[in-house]
Amino acid sequence: ISSIDIENFAVGHPAVANAAAIGLPHPKWDERPLLIIELKQGSTATREEILGYLNGKIAKWWMPDDVVFTDKIPLGATGKINKLALRATFKDHKLPSIQAAE
Repeated sequence: ISSIDIENFAVGHPAVANAAAIGLPHPKWDERPLLIIELKQGSTATREEILGYLNGKIAKWWMPDDVVFTDKIPLGATGKINKLALRATFKDHKLPSIQAAE
């Protein structure tokens, strides 16, 4: 699964300022994507709106298992998304597909 492709398509949504996709542990698939969204100032969007926007733009198996919203996606010194910081922040996040199986 290409996190860069997921991020690029997500940023195409009119309410999205920035997006980051990270893999979270999954018991069946090893990892599944979590999409982290930073909205444009004054914009709103829901998890369902973002997933609906991505539907048909990316392969079904690339579809994020969850979407979360943050005030600011951390960037490193070079301006790239700091995925290490995001993995640390969301390490305990439970994907809905895992919660449903519990």
